[in-house]
Amino acid sequence: MFHPDKDQLAADAMESWHRFERACHPKKKFPMREFRAFWSLAKQYAELIRSDKMISRDFATAVHELTTIYGWASKTPENEAIAEIERLECLVFAGYDPYFEGEEPPEL
Repeated sequence: MFHPDKDQLAADAMESWHRFERACHPKKKFPMREFRAFWSLAKQYAELIRSDKMISRDFATAVHELTTIYGWASKTPENEAIAEIERLECLVFAGYDPYFEGEEPPEL
């Protein structure tokens, strides 16, 4: 499905990813502000491409790096970030959102 803003949203997400990467290197603390900015754009892009068969290679690489490096790094990010990293991985690569707030089945 063609969406005129898809390429721009991918570019914005990648720009945010690069800001996050730059914030990670000089500091020892996980940069939550930059992470949240990237995560927000990445989530929007992931929802937009949910039915697409092809996605931005750079974006897929960024999400893979995020899950590989920061999901298991020795300087572990805050618990909230770990959950959001796993959620983003599901959104991008599996095409569904594992977060069910407000959508739980009645038996839960």
